[in-house]
Amino acid sequence: MALDDITPVLGFAPELLLRAQDIRAAIFDVDGVLTDGRIYISERGEEFKAFNTLDGHGLKLLAQGGIAPIVITGRDSPAVRRRVADLGIAHAVYGVHDKLAAAQQLLSTLGIGWDAVAAIGDDWPDLPLLARAALACAPANGHVEVRAIAHHVTTAAGGHGAGREFCDLLLSATGRYAALLRGHLVTLDGGS
Repeated sequence: MALDDITPVLGFAPELLLRAQDIRAAIFDVDGVLTDGRIYISERGEEFKAFNTLDGHGLKLLAQGGIAPIVITGRDSPAVRRRVADLGIAHAVYGVHDKLAAAQQLLSTLGIGWDAVAAIGDDWPDLPLLARAALACAPANGHVEVRAIAHHVTTAAGGHGAGREFCDLLLSATGRYAALLRGHLVTLDGGS
């Protein structure tokens, strides 16, 4: 099989792709989305989290595909800051109680309106973002009220590929998924 013959096998419902086709920024919660929601705290108070490499690569692909990844999280920890830095995410807000105010400030700085924003969250603090986003997603293990307002509930659970599924949906909807896939068949640097 020639590299030019590679066709993506991933697919999403046409109405979902239409809803997401103009997305320019994607907001991610951390606990329960990029992690499984569990927080490990050592006897010395150190916080540990497990991140999924599929999600991490998806976030990198989003940026390569021209969609700005944004992290807005209610908790602040060295582990989260390290992961965000390692992924090269330029826009992140940590330890916020009012996620909507944080998002509005960032979006204003970026010159992006809610009609070009997708968001993924798993619990009540994420509801204001999800209610305003052009595309709202929830991981399979998200709270029932969050799943109820989501346009898409991922098949994967938080911390187990839900973030990657969200990224793949956005890249598919904006027409960038296939080119990024083909580029990876040649080199991991995103070129040919």
